[in-house]
Amino acid sequence: MGNLNRGTAEQKGRAEQKAQMEQGPQPIPAPGPARTGGGLARYVAAATLARTADGGAVVAIVLMVTTSGAPGWLAGLLGACITAPHLLGPLVARSLDSCRDGRVLIAWACMVHGATLAAAVLLYPVAWPVTGILLVVSGLVGPLLTGGISSRLPAIAGPGQVSQRRAQGWDVATYGIGGTIGPSVVAAVSAWAGPTAAALILAAATFVAAAVVRLLPYVPPAAVAAEVPRPVQTLRLMAVTGRLRRMLYLTATVAFSVAALPIAAVASTAMFHVQPAAAGVLTAAYGLGGLAGSAGVMCRPLRGDADRLVTRLAGAVAAALAVAALSGSFVPAAAAYAAAGVMNSYFFAATLAARSEFAPPQVRGQVFVWVGALKIAAGSAGTAAAGVVITGEPQLPLFLVAALIVAVAGASVLDRRNAGGPDPG
Repeated sequence: MGNLNRGTAEQKGRAEQKAQMEQGPQPIPAPGPARTGGGLARYVAAATLARTADGGAVVAIVLMVTTSGAPGWLAGLLGACITAPHLLGPLVARSLDSCRDGRVLIAWACMVHGATLAAAVLLYPVAWPVTGILLVVSGLVGPLLTGGISSRLPAIAGPGQVSQRRAQGWDVATYGIGGTIGPSVVAAVSAWAGPTAAALILAAATFVAAAVVRLLPYVPPAAVAAEVPRPVQTLRLMAVTGRLRRMLYLTATVAFSVAALPIAAVASTAMFHVQPAAAGVLTAAYGLGGLAGSAGVMCRPLRGDADRLVTRLAGAVAAALAVAALSGSFVPAAAAYAAAGVMNSYFFAATLAARSEFAPPQVRGQVFVWVGALKIAAGSAGTAAAGVVITGEPQLPLFLVAALIVAVAGASVLDRRNAGGPDPG
């Protein structure tokens, strides 16, 4: 009898999932308790703390190893131990959609991340292999600090499109702040008290983030555990749902492309007749542009269909990269890098809107983490590819990736037209 009931529940779950795919975008659940005052402010605080720790951890690890006199290969190995496991995020993301209270899971992920990071740096002088194992554990829960937290935002922000998209601007800002402040804190503290102290401060930040996450409004699960698809099934659902599919491959393409900017910045300093250190100014211009773009989304939220916005804004990123590639002097290049940062933030906000609005509720957490994992993989591949093709012509990678985005954006337009009818995408 138990097997019969279980089979009936699974059949019902598959039928509901198929119906949702046919219906297209799903309404964003916004239970009353999730919209209590201050929910967004607490979300921003928790996300910023968690992403600051996540963004600065690898810098702290590399600095710790190199300042200890260890070989560069060990610094790279231990750095990869905390970054590479992010690619396995989809394997742990299903619990976000199936657990009774996602806040508890994310809070535990923050504490595990902080505890393993702290233990790793403290044990490094004693046994670096143990440090590597602890960093792998820390990296495994990292996706819950990035895409996992983002999956909580749709219900916190409320049901209105304007409020949703303004909140997504805040979310983009937390990524930008975390990616900027994290390494900056590590650099400042390392110069004063050493990289181990910097890593311990980041670990402490994750414990504070865990406490704030527990204060977020409660959002009930969208489905019972039996109705939540497994990771491969979720990826298949994304592949057959046009709106999610286009968002996914455009996200990966843009991540691959903008990863060429730091490589091009370093290689182009000789062409611009400036000091090599000026490459930092170009990358800083990109980062500041990203923060300005997130502020723009907060002040004036994106309007219109998220599916089309993703395509259009990908084209805008391509245009900024092309201008950067065509820049013949340092100042116009810095302006182009800043414009690329602005456009990438707008594009990122559009992808967040697409994930929130088009992902079925019972897989929304997995969709966020899947996209984040593939984005990290694409960014790593983009950095490696830019390093390979940059020999001879420093601006060549930017020309190539701009053309790549245009081609993929064009393919997304054809994809949308071919869908026709009441396509779920």
